[in-house]
Amino acid sequence: MSAQPQPSSSNSSSAKQKKPLKIALLAFVAGALLCVLAIFTIISGASSSPWNRIWAAVMGRSTQLDMSQPTVVDRIQKLQRLETVVYNMDKIVSGGHENFILPDFLAGDKLLMLVHGEVVAGVDFANLRPGDVKVKVEEKQILLHLPAAQIFSTRLDSAKTRVYSRQTGLLVSSDQNLESQVRQEAEHQLHDAALADGILKNAQQNAQATLTSFLQGLGFEKIEFE
Repeated sequence: MSAQPQPSSSNSSSAKQKKPLKIALLAFVAGALLCVLAIFTIISGASSSPWNRIWAAVMGRSTQLDMSQPTVVDRIQKLQRLETVVYNMDKIVSGGHENFILPDFLAGDKLLMLVHGEVVAGVDFANLRPGDVKVKVEEKQILLHLPAAQIFSTRLDSAKTRVYSRQTGLLVSSDQNLESQVRQEAEHQLHDAALADGILKNAQQNAQATLTSFLQGLGFEKIEFE
């Protein structure tokens, strides 16, 4: 009986080596195609170009934006309390008690305080109502009626606020509550000074500027406020 020819071991190992090479070659070609698509996307520039649509489909991304009225209202409301102005002031505030009969050096109690404080103002978009936003999607236009600006907080900086001087009469003891009363008065004066300097007007204007940039990012081209 004649012996059957056996397959050569060298041929088998050669076939095994060619298989990884084919896979690597296919991966290289696929990578090259993706690079070409990316280059054409950059060159074309326009978001509506065919290459951009192909690239978006390949990468699983879309350049379409939802500009519907409910979605826009929801996104603006999520901005919540948008702080747009911080008003700072340094001031000396006085307070004290007087006696209508005796002079201050006998019965008076006076305090001078050097205060540093800030007032924060902005717009609370949580108060935005659906009727305050009118959208024309096809024209990429939006008309808004924003909530009025308001003061969010008035506070003194304890690290920079200190008693400048204290004078207590010879016949009386110092009032332990006087410093707290002067601090409260300082906050009131700070609040009033910020209003007098137009903090609410500035806060409203800054809110409009911030919201304009935000809406442009959503795809709107015409933005108006009423």
